Amino acid sequence: MKYEGKVFVAGASGRTGLWVIKRLTHYGIPSKAFTRKKDFDAGSSLCEVSFGKIQDKDSIKRGLEGVNAVICTVGASSLFGESSPSEVDGEGIISLVNQAKEAKVKKFILVSTIAVTKPFHPLNLFGGVLNQKLRSENHLRQEYSEEDFSYTIIRPGGLKDGPPLSYALKVDTGDKIMGMVDRSDVAELCVLSLESPFAHRKTFEVIRTELKIQTDLNACLSDLEHLT
Repeated sequence: MKYEGKVFVAGASGRTGLWVIKRLTHYGIPSKAFTRKKDFDAGSSLCEVSFGKIQDKDSIKRGLEGVNAVICTVGASSLFGESSPSEVDGEGIISLVNQAKEAKVKKFILVSTIAVTKPFHPLNLFGGVLNQKLRSENHLRQEYSEEDFSYTIIRPGGLKDGPPLSYALKVDTGDKIMGMVDRSDVAELCVLSLESPFAHRKTFEVIRTELKIQTDLNACLSDLEHLT
């Protein structure tokens, strides 16, 4: 594939974000890595670095200059560190959505999580992280439902580290499945969703199944055509 545009990657220094940068680079797609790590090195001449925090509207505004799409992999850490799920997964992502729309960024891809619609899931015992992710999902669906704007929301299962295209994947809608998936494959689906008509205004879950080398993951996205 060859997406004609520059992609803003929020959360670029996280493990999923790093894979997004790698897969964009693999396809020759220029990107802008948004990170708060001053020593961040994308390792690619195709990747520009923009420093800032998701809570800082001015740095987001600067980062969005000259981009055509957003891939957001931001999430509060399990220990929350400096920021809570409310600040990051809620207000931070909502602010990014608002500013992306104001900047007329046409495509917004959000990495959320499986079980986000289940209020009594154990993850909600720790700062209500799933509630905040669902809140930002709902905001994105509302804001990017207008003509000429498009979103894709990917809800991965438990995230693992491994090379891309090593497993068969299962996609579904309605938050009914559970399982694991490699960050590299989530990143691949994010990149493919930039152009796939099957990912247009779709929210879906993804998990891995059997160990099986894949030639590409486009078939996973085409499966969405038959899911409601």
